[in-house]
Amino acid sequence: MSGFELAQVNIANLVAPLDSAELTGFVANLESINELADCALGFVWRLQTEEGDATGITDFGSEFIVNMSVWKDIKSLHDFVYRSGHIKVMSRKKEWFNRMENAYSVLWWVETGHRPTVVEAKEKLKLLRDEGPGLAAFTFKNAFPAPTNEPREIFFDDPCPAT
Repeated sequence: MSGFELAQVNIANLVAPLDSAELTGFVANLESINELADCALGFVWRLQTEEGDATGITDFGSEFIVNMSVWKDIKSLHDFVYRSGHIKVMSRKKEWFNRMENAYSVLWWVETGHRPTVVEAKEKLKLLRDEGPGLAAFTFKNAFPAPTNEPREIFFDDPCPAT
């Protein structure tokens, strides 16, 4: 049985390099937040290097940090982001990240078992920025339900009736 899971990417523009004094609080919380995600209800997978986080991934630019993960559904991700200990760290984001004018977070559905690549995430973020929310790239505010693999019946008039 195949189905769909929710992928997300979130990028943030750092106010300073990760090893700077300005980001000490962020770096100090990174491992515990990742562990919190790993144990969260509905969590499936997160992008990480051998170090256990994604701080070494610079595909969006060296001044950006990336977080990408897959969840069972929108509710699971939403609960983690807004109803867990994650909210305490988010409340300090202005200390660690510059304000971004463009979309910096995007959600999209992937087939169960698919693990998105950074290239795929960049494409989804660009799609959201260029076209706005849609089934292929959306936000919490403008979410779309998972596609369905159920067959659809199509009814139409026969354009070539027998004579």
